[in-house]
Amino acid sequence: MSDKNNKISFNEDNYTHNINRNNERKLDRRGFMKTLVGAAGVFAVSSLPWGAIAAKELSGLSDKKYPKKKIADLKSVAIGDAVDFHFPGEHDSAILIRLSEKKFVAYQNACTHLRCPVFWEKDKGEMICPCHHGKFDVETGAPTAGPPRRPLPEIHIKVENGAVYAVGVKRYEA
Repeated sequence: MSDKNNKISFNEDNYTHNINRNNERKLDRRGFMKTLVGAAGVFAVSSLPWGAIAAKELSGLSDKKYPKKKIADLKSVAIGDAVDFHFPGEHDSAILIRLSEKKFVAYQNACTHLRCPVFWEKDKGEMICPCHHGKFDVETGAPTAGPPRRPLPEIHIKVENGAVYAVGVKRYEA
């Protein structure tokens, strides 16, 4: 049991005698990858119903119908003037600008940088976000200066019966 030097022989060593050195690593690289792929598969299958619902919702955005909403009477908006309104929801701030006798543009007026309100400066002919000096092209809604990188979401409008109506929101592809 003990040798001459009072050392415990290997067979009686309580710390190492129960280790099977040939099978010390039960989770090698191949086993780890199998576990990882299995976990990813379980996650993918469990999230499939939510992904399908999200894909269905996103694919239907281009066909989404909005209720027609009156913005203003034609007589009440002079050329160069702007009208603030809410569309498509009551909490979605928007702006309508009359550029000429027959041309109107409308955008959601939350800056695409940090959602600050965008204002129409008639004297300069510019749409400006005062938070970080962002500027947008009034004709297209595209950013022309400052930190914004995406255009303002355009609101589709229709002029009929002496009034201007909001009828939809343009979908931008990412």
